[in-house]
Amino acid sequence: MEKGETLVEVEGLSKKFCKDLKTSLNYGIKDLFSNLFGNKEKRELRDKEFWAVKDINFKLRRGECLGLIGHNGAGKSTLLKILNGLIKPDAGKVTIKGRVGALIELGAGFNSILSGRENIYNNGAVLGFSRKEVDEKLEEIIDFAEIREFIDMPVQNYSSGMKVRLGFAIAAQMEPDVLLIDEVLAVGDLGFILKCFKTIDQILPNTAIIFVSHSMPMISRMCNEIILMENGEVKFQGENVSLGIDLYHEKFLTNEESDVVFTDNSISLSKAYVEDVSIFNNLYLVPWGESVTLNFIIEVHSLEKIPFISLAVYDKEQRGIAEVFPEGQELNRINGQKEIHLRFSLKNLYMSKGIYNVTFTASDERGKNTFYKIHKAVSIKIDHNVQIWTPFLLESHLIDSETR
Repeated sequence: MEKGETLVEVEGLSKKFCKDLKTSLNYGIKDLFSNLFGNKEKRELRDKEFWAVKDINFKLRRGECLGLIGHNGAGKSTLLKILNGLIKPDAGKVTIKGRVGALIELGAGFNSILSGRENIYNNGAVLGFSRKEVDEKLEEIIDFAEIREFIDMPVQNYSSGMKVRLGFAIAAQMEPDVLLIDEVLAVGDLGFILKCFKTIDQILPNTAIIFVSHSMPMISRMCNEIILMENGEVKFQGENVSLGIDLYHEKFLTNEESDVVFTDNSISLSKAYVEDVSIFNNLYLVPWGESVTLNFIIEVHSLEKIPFISLAVYDKEQRGIAEVFPEGQELNRINGQKEIHLRFSLKNLYMSKGIYNVTFTASDERGKNTFYKIHKAVSIKIDHNVQIWTPFLLESHLIDSETR
């Protein structure tokens, strides 16, 4: 087994589909006759056709993991199905060396009326393993899948999680040269996902993996290369996984609008902004580690006292990473005022490079009787020359070093 050898090579790969079934069948018949008579002319898009995958090129070596990301319909699953031989491309070439294991659809490759045990032997045969080789791996597969008491039950009676566990156990324990994984790990529970990660770490040195997921933490955890797809085409490709993920997030997050979650109509937020920083695409650009001043202008409708303001910060995965309860707030009477202007300092923003949304909540005191809450009251983008995927990049300095 040669370390670092190229196991997957994709050259100019393209696949088109038709939006209309009747038209698709008509085109299929015409193409069939054209192929029979040796017509090898390049076929352009016809009426109602579109490129599901267009001009994809990459090489993947043993020991590498390629992440495919993009919105639904970007072409990721179609590309995996071409690589697995389920779909024939319209153009381009795929070269794969060795055995290919695939986990690309929930329950794909299983015969639903057969038992889990029988499906293990069927899948092993498809992968090119003899019955004796499957016998040697059988107990490991059953133990990994954690379905021993159900292994002789028909797969059609399995839950989605059981199917995923069995499918991954077969694909991983049989140690294929190339492993294709499409989103199905999202169905598994946390314990099983952690076990999958550990197994992938163990087999990766001898395997090439192509991994499709909408979970950017999973992509960051597993992949050393990335392809960002949009409408069947490559928008970003390279070894800078964090940059690819950042571009993925920017596409979605910059199109979002503010969202009022709750209001009793006593107040409303008329304006929110960050002082003295530049703005691009509705994002306030903040250098990493800097402090900022947040401004909120509240329109008063019927409230009698200045509300207590709390803030929550959400990262690019929409995970809440911080809450802010600003000190020094005085809940004085409003006395007929129609507008309140509040300024808050936010110290030392050490979040990692990327986009963050701030949720604004007004209540009578900390955590009680909410008057008004709005998601994405203001959005900021932390700027730094280091691209990482974790939420925080902490400041650190070397004190001393020595060798012994």
